[in-house]
Amino acid sequence: MTGRKIPTTVITGFLGAGKTSLIRHVLATANGRRVALIINEFGDLGIDESLLRGCGDVGCAEGEIVELANGCICCTVADDFVPTIEALLARNPEPEHIVIETSGLALPKPLVAAFNWPEIRNRVTVDGVVAVVDGPALLNGRFAADPVALEAQRQADAALDHESPLEEVFEDQLACADLVVLNKVDQLNEEERARGRAMVAGELRPGVKLVAAEQARIDADILLGLAAAAEGDLAARPSHHDAFEGEHDHDEFDSFIVSLGPVADPEALEARLISAIEAHDILRIKGFVDVPGKRRRHVVQAVGARVGRYFDRDWGADEARQSRLVVIGLSPLDRAAIGAALSA
Repeated sequence: MTGRKIPTTVITGFLGAGKTSLIRHVLATANGRRVALIINEFGDLGIDESLLRGCGDVGCAEGEIVELANGCICCTVADDFVPTIEALLARNPEPEHIVIETSGLALPKPLVAAFNWPEIRNRVTVDGVVAVVDGPALLNGRFAADPVALEAQRQADAALDHESPLEEVFEDQLACADLVVLNKVDQLNEEERARGRAMVAGELRPGVKLVAAEQARIDADILLGLAAAAEGDLAARPSHHDAFEGEHDHDEFDSFIVSLGPVADPEALEARLISAIEAHDILRIKGFVDVPGKRRRHVVQAVGARVGRYFDRDWGADEARQSRLVVIGLSPLDRAAIGAALSA
């Protein structure tokens, strides 16, 4: 453990803009960096993941690519994203850099905000948000090369909790970006390139760079190492969804530990967990409990109202048997009330 935060690059852009091609080129030019990938693909095909696994680069090795198959990454933070980051951080050796490819309809700002979750905020940082723009589609007023396929992606994603017009999603992607790649410029003439650059530049925050690319060929040395620490700069990244209540505005979290005595009846504890989650703004509960008469620890994981329990390993000979649960939710949590409810 070095104590440094692992830099993470978020790649955003519509379906067909060239995100997967961009990542393949990053892997090919990573110069030995241990890069882990999180691919936000869903459905039965997992097309992006299969393309990357067949790229032939060392960075595409088995185990270095994680696919989130439950839909829009910005809508499944508690269920998928945070546990996936935790799993990557537990690896030995840990990755030197993490790259996240979002789905075409994901809003980048909620994902960036998720890096403030108590479980991961001291271990990872958003090195930069990179938005990939399909140049020809932009000039044709479509934003995406295949709007029909993009709409099919929207319909297939049961987790998607926003139905923003493509123009709003596009503007959100640019407003959150630290670097924008205007891709497929080889399909544009000089006047079209200039017009495309002007259209994109008008949506960017001061200081955000715009680079042109053919087939998304941008080296890792350009894309990685931006050191934006974007999770601490959310106020400067406006979104069409800033004014709405809901999962996309949950960027302030609270967490605390509830210490319990021996738990003779895990099923009764589960019922108390569900009641507490329903009564308070709790997003996750995780930890382990001491069940008298059992030689193994009893693990508890709750996401929303779904509670999972299982025995994982024997208690160590010199290990104090104890019951400790970490409660995570929207700030502020009523710690006293929740602690009392779980201890009843």
